[in-house]
Amino acid sequence: MAPPSFDTLEITVFPSGVTEIAFNRPKVLNSFSPEAYQDWLSALQWAKQANEVKLVVLTGRGRFYSSGVQLQPPDFSPEGIAKNKERRKVVKSLVDELILFPKLLIAAVNGPAYGFAVTTLALCDVVYAASNANFTTPFMKLGFAAEGCSSALFPRIMGPSKANEMLLMGKTLTVEEFAAANMVARIFPVEGFREQVLAAAEETAKFSGEALAVTKKLTRDPDQEFLLKVNEQEMIKLQERNTSQDSIDSVMRFVREAEKKREAKRKAQQSKL
Repeated sequence: MAPPSFDTLEITVFPSGVTEIAFNRPKVLNSFSPEAYQDWLSALQWAKQANEVKLVVLTGRGRFYSSGVQLQPPDFSPEGIAKNKERRKVVKSLVDELILFPKLLIAAVNGPAYGFAVTTLALCDVVYAASNANFTTPFMKLGFAAEGCSSALFPRIMGPSKANEMLLMGKTLTVEEFAAANMVARIFPVEGFREQVLAAAEETAKFSGEALAVTKKLTRDPDQEFLLKVNEQEMIKLQERNTSQDSIDSVMRFVREAEKKREAKRKAQQSKL
């Protein structure tokens, strides 16, 4: 059976059962629009049920894994408020799906990762990264709050000090630093990165699917209820932050600064012509 088709994702199912779900908006650095969140959720729901899927590899097309949420000026019209409410509902469901996903989930971080793309790595079973990857959670700069269960999992995995340096101080970690913090299992060269990750996945796909599922369940079950509650609380706090004047001002500053940088880049390119 052919995999579903999405505008923001590319899905490839190999004969072995290895299934690649790739963020596929390279022109906007694979940023997450409301549609992208919904597509990712729908893809995981399909992969969970599909008999032909043995394990999943998450990756990105182009030079970024993902630049995180696609920021836009706040819209407080009735339509805008309704859309934001629906987006938050989808994001919460997506994180829940990652927490409960029953099959092996491998993240293949092919380049820089920001925000939600970073926090959700802790919900994957194995993380591989290319040597040019780096990792940023700019939540404080935007007046946001921790998400993707990072408030619980980052301190547990990385240690409190390193986690707080990322989550509270916004420090960008190199791939070597992220690996030293126990967030990356292995670093591969940029050249041939996808092929090397898929080769590792193909070797794993030779194992018993039932054994993989049972062992993942044993390792993940003790934390599931806890993480579902963490996700719920994080989403409540994000809602509070997103509607605060402090966060709105922070986002508007970020959007203006980004536009200035784009304009300066366009002028620089034009001057070279």
